[in-house]
Amino acid sequence: MEEAVAHRDFRLALQTKNIHTFAIILLLLITMLAAEDSVMKADQMLVVKSQRTLTLLSHGKVLHTYKVALGGSPVGAKEQQGDHKTPEGHYTLDHRNAKIRFYKSIHVSYPNEQDKQKASQRGVAAGGDIMIHGLPNGFGWLGAAHRARDWTDGCVAVTDAEMDEAWELVPDGTPLEIRP
Repeated sequence: MEEAVAHRDFRLALQTKNIHTFAIILLLLITMLAAEDSVMKADQMLVVKSQRTLTLLSHGKVLHTYKVALGGSPVGAKEQQGDHKTPEGHYTLDHRNAKIRFYKSIHVSYPNEQDKQKASQRGVAAGGDIMIHGLPNGFGWLGAAHRARDWTDGCVAVTDAEMDEAWELVPDGTPLEIRP
């Protein structure tokens, strides 16, 4: 509605050659467009395993906090492939995938160099494919009930609606900290 009125006033200003009105309307249109693009993006993600929370932050300000499900063996840091633990440490959200067996996913840069070194010293594979993701495809109807128990292979799971929100707010390259 506001855009239609602004568009009509913009045309009227052009027709009457009123440069001041034209300039004001142009400035208003630019301001409206800039406001649409000014949605705050996250510049950090924090997972606190003991609280089962995932928090999106922008310049230290909390944008959103979600309750999550973790790996099926949630206590302790991931040590090797197949241990069903969610890693702990500092990572990067490095790319996304909308076409996997879960509703959207954002990949975690696990294992980092420290994780690789620890696994190598133990003679095991560190594992990988750790994601922040929604529910398994076709199970979106579970919603928040999925959090009744930790069920992932080491990933961090949110509802599909929460994943949609995070998908829009979290750019690739965002730092991630996972705390115990």
